[in-house]
Amino acid sequence: MSDDLQNFDGTTRLFPLPNLVLFPFVIQPLHIFEPRYRQMTADALAGDRLISIVLLRSGWEAEYDERPALHPVACLGRIVADQRLENGRYNLLLRGLARARIVREIETEKLYRSARVELIADVPAEPPHVQQHLRRALAREAPRWLVAHAEMHQQFQRLLDSDLPLGALCDIFSFALPVEAEFKQQLLEETDVELRTRALLDHLQTRSPPEASADAGRTFPPGFSAN
Repeated sequence: MSDDLQNFDGTTRLFPLPNLVLFPFVIQPLHIFEPRYRQMTADALAGDRLISIVLLRSGWEAEYDERPALHPVACLGRIVADQRLENGRYNLLLRGLARARIVREIETEKLYRSARVELIADVPAEPPHVQQHLRRALAREAPRWLVAHAEMHQQFQRLLDSDLPLGALCDIFSFALPVEAEFKQQLLEETDVELRTRALLDHLQTRSPPEASADAGRTFPPGFSAN
């Protein structure tokens, strides 16, 4: 659990999105333009700078302007950089801090949604030789998904060679690799590091990477995501 959250009171602003799953240890650029999320951003910047990214459930399109259903686990993040633009819009950098299970939504007079959440800690992979085996497996499988992205491959190799914990490594890979949002949500909801890493490896081993042409232009960190 991040030391940045020692004073977190359990209440968070919700930022529901249809195709973005944030993970701890990563930074996501965001472009904020909807009135409700401009209000959310202004309140966050005036307060604790915390926002939780949460994935919308399928079928959200019919209720997007209201209160579409959400997945039960979000990622609590802190705004680490902000730029105010014309017409009240913002560019933000949001750093993922911790998994957060939504306990209940809170009724407020704000345009955006808020909730009471409980932070979720990882269950570490044990023993050490299991962690080493899983790191080696990631080092074998990830390059196949990065054939067209030499720079990303180099960055990931540096992460694999570092002393970053396996849980953090898996989260960064889960965020950055071109896999479906619904599967990323499954990985976000899995707190057992060994099970999470094995699930990611199984996906990488049994699926085909997207065509290079369809995935061209991907970067790590990724570009801005608009609400």
